[in-house]
Amino acid sequence: MPYSLFGEYKIKLRKENPKASHIVYAYRYLENGRVEEAFSDDGEPKGCAGIPLLKVMRGWDLVDCAILIVRYFGGIKLGTGGMVRAYSQAAQELLHNIMLIEYIEKKSFIFTTKYDEIRKVEYLCKNSDIEIVSRDFKEQSVEWELRGSSIDLEKLKSLVSIKSRQS
Repeated sequence: MPYSLFGEYKIKLRKENPKASHIVYAYRYLENGRVEEAFSDDGEPKGCAGIPLLKVMRGWDLVDCAILIVRYFGGIKLGTGGMVRAYSQAAQELLHNIMLIEYIEKKSFIFTTKYDEIRKVEYLCKNSDIEIVSRDFKEQSVEWELRGSSIDLEKLKSLVSIKSRQS
């Protein structure tokens, strides 16, 4: 999940909820094969809000997503234990009531084909989950950079005449 998209959404929530006491969040995303994560208690007692969200996300093995909770103070003090339970329960309920999408790692594949293979490669990419990152039209060939799952890329490799390849 691009951080800029997360930041924009957080700003939007703050504008839509100007009287909210707190907007607590946690997010996790993959960066160069490593899981990066962050959280904010947004003024709640340290460790009572963002960390519980992050622990739930870790428990569900989520990546490339965020959980944001908008909280209005209702006059009842929960105490630190009560807040941990409330934020954890809210995150669990959210995850039980949404449709999760399986994360599929995407890899880059660079290769060269003849010009007569252009339509075939485009067709195969369009009918699978392969992104055409770039094409470089040379005098005798086309150099492609594609991005997709290992399974989709292997299928494409078996159906296209590839002159040279790099992964």
